[in-house]
This record gives sequence, C-alpha cells and structure tokens, in this order.
Amino acid sequence: MKQIRKLAIAASLAAALTGGLTVPQAFAQAKEQFFPILVYRTGAYAPNGVPWANGFIDYLKLTNAKGGINGIKLAFEECETGYATDRGVECYERLKGKHGGATAVQPLSTGITFALTEKAPGDKIPVITAGYGRSESQNGAVFGWNFPLIGTYWMGADVLVQHIAKKEGGFDKLKGKKIALVYHDSPYGKEPIALLQERAKMHGFDVQLLPVAHPGVEQKATWLQIRQNKPDYVFLWGWGVMNSTSIKEAQATGYPREKMYGVWWSGAEPDVKDVGEGAKGYNALAMQHGAEPNAKVIKDVLGMVHGKGQGTGPKEEVGQVLYMRGLISAMLQVEGVRKAQERYGKGKHITGEQMRWGLENLNLDQKTLDALGFAGVMRPVQTSCLDHMGSAWARVHTWDGKKWSFSSDWYQGDEKVLRPMVMLASGKYADEKKIKPRTPEDCKK
Repeated sequence: MKQIRKLAIAASLAAALTGGLTVPQAFAQAKEQFFPILVYRTGAYAPNGVPWANGFIDYLKLTNAKGGINGIKLAFEECETGYATDRGVECYERLKGKHGGATAVQPLSTGITFALTEKAPGDKIPVITAGYGRSESQNGAVFGWNFPLIGTYWMGADVLVQHIAKKEGGFDKLKGKKIALVYHDSPYGKEPIALLQERAKMHGFDVQLLPVAHPGVEQKATWLQIRQNKPDYVFLWGWGVMNSTSIKEAQATGYPREKMYGVWWSGAEPDVKDVGEGAKGYNALAMQHGAEPNAKVIKDVLGMVHGKGQGTGPKEEVGQVLYMRGLISAMLQVEGVRKAQERYGKGKHITGEQMRWGLENLNLDQKTLDALGFAGVMRPVQTSCLDHMGSAWARVHTWDGKKWSFSSDWYQGDEKVLRPMVMLASGKYADEKKIKPRTPEDCKK
C-alpha cells in the first residue's frame, strides 16, 4: 500500500510540473465521489485557465481536509484540453466512466459545452457551466442536464447595458450611441450578440460587431476600425492573451480605457498585470465575486491546504479573480452533491442522475454561504427544475493600475428582457432536437 501511495504522489508531482493528468487519489474507494476536471494549462489560454484550475482543485482538497461531504471523500483527475473542442470531448469520454462514474463535468469552454450538451442526456451526467455556456440553457425544461449556474452571457450583457444606461442618465440617453463589441470569434464570443441586438432595438443604440480570430494577438485592423468609428463604448468578450492585447491596442490608439467594459472572463489579473498603469480605468463585470483575499474560505485554503504543503499552484494567486472563480465552481458542484445526499442518503455515493436533482434543488441562502466562508463574496443561489441558473446578479470592478476594486452597486439581469429570449431560443432547440420539454409534474418524479 505504501508503494501505491508513493506512485500516486509521484504521478501528482509529475502532473503539476508538466500540466498533464493529476490523480491525487489513485484508486476510487467505496466512499469516494469522482470529479473529472477539464483544464487547459498549456497553449494561448493557459494564463487564464491555470488559476481557475488551481482554485477548483484547492477547494476539493479543502473539502477533503474537512472530512469530505458527510464522510464521502472526493477523487479527481485532470485532463488537458488546450481549450480545443475535440480534445475536450476526448477528455470527457476518457474520464466519464472512471472511479464509479463522473458526478458532473465542467467544460470551461463554450465550444466544449455545445458538444457535451448533445451527450449529457444519454450519459445522464450534468454539465455545469458557471458563468458561461449556452444562455438559453437556463431553461431546465428543455436543457435538462445543463446548469449555467449564477450567470449567462445574456445576463452579463444585459447588466453591462444597464450600467452604461445608468452612467448616461437613463435608457433613453442611449439613443444614437455606438457600442462596439470586440469578441473572440467562437461560440463563446458570439453569445452576447443576440442580447445586445435586442437591447439596441429597444433603446435605439447601434451595435458594431468586431470579431477577433483565435488566439487574438492580431487586432490592429480591429482597433483601426474603432479609431475611425469612434464608438461611445467598447465591450470586450475576450479570453486569454486576446484581453491584454485589446487593452494594449486601446492604449496605442488612444481609446479611453474607462470606456471599455469586459465580460467576467476579461476582467482578471492576467488580463491587466502586464499592462499595469496603461490599463488604469479599464472596467469588467464581476461574476458576483472579484479578488477576495480576505474571504474566510481563502483563509481556510491557506491554512488547511497551502499551510500543509498541498497547494495546487503558487500561494500568491490564492484569492485572485480567476482562482476565486474556480473555487466557486467547485463549491457549487460540492454543494450539489451535498443537496443530493439529503434525498438519496447522507454519506452515500451520488450518481449523475441523482446529482441532477441536487443541482435543481440548490438553495444556498446567505446563512449557508457565510458558513461556507463566502460572506461578502457572492449572493444567494436558488435553482429549480425549470431555472438552472439560480442567480442573476453581477457587479462592475475597475483596475486602478495595481488592483481590482468594485466600482458599482449590484445589478440584476432583467427577466422581462431575458426570459422571452430564453424561452424562444430553447423552444427552437427543442423543436430541432425533437425534445419534449419537462413539465413541473415531471420535475417531481
């Protein structure tokens, strides 16, 4: 047994150095719950993908250090996708049946999400997309296995429009304004277009669509258009090196950074640290949280994981924006298991199908979040069979040249705008795929 443990530890250390598979626990025991982890520690998006993965894994380690989920320990294994859809699908297929079966999967890519959406119903494995994925998958009646928990891109784009309307003095003041959307030319980057076009029809502003090819390092033509068209605002839907490149190009062309607003995947330390003072004034959505170095959960991680020499990445990144996002993503999955155990038995292994019930019945009220160490970090989350998002809140934070600080109050996505769009798009999907939407009665089964 000692030899097996030594081999497992050696494998984990090798993986940390090479960015390959991580198998913290080599063999699933009867009292383990398996969390496959799709990551990208290599390639153009690695600077952003790595801290997310480290935060996700550290929370699983923290959960195990606290005794697991009612005694059930978490087994987990990484697979490198490089942010490529085909590799993501390969990783999913490789991991989904291991250690008694995947509890859920978090693709960390909208492209991979689209592919796994087709596989999840047959495999009965929930697909958690916290703050990304398909916006219409909020409708659990049609997308029974997708969970865009705590935010979709339509919700995020709606909050940005609300924010600039407030700055301008009301929605009526948006008439005649120009908003340029600089977006990653992928399913991810295209997600906000429908919402922005809908809001443009409502309020009379103009949306200029400026796609940027992968990986986003060549943007000179894009910013030449911006200099010529002089939009009132630029919304940035980028990822990885594309984000810092956009900010540098804005600086070079003289576009005011305070008129730039990124989505929550364009508003973390890797996006601005190399630009420093040149990024001062740049804004981005915060997916509820920002950098949270003083949160109790971070103190727990530092004490119970990093303090024991078991941290997944560098100690200095703990509590930064993307690290927090990975941490929160893991927490949502852990709490889905905990909720499922309430129905199917505390201390019992949870299947993917049982996990779906747990995720559809999340009720993370403020008291629960506080107890988990997330006081002041995020707002309550309550899902249902028909609402797979569970929370529609966001804030704006701004880079002051050295750190991110919140610069707005809370906003909530406007359901009067969002709900009709969700129902229309999910209805079309149901028709195309010949899906019979679930009813409230179906949800009780």
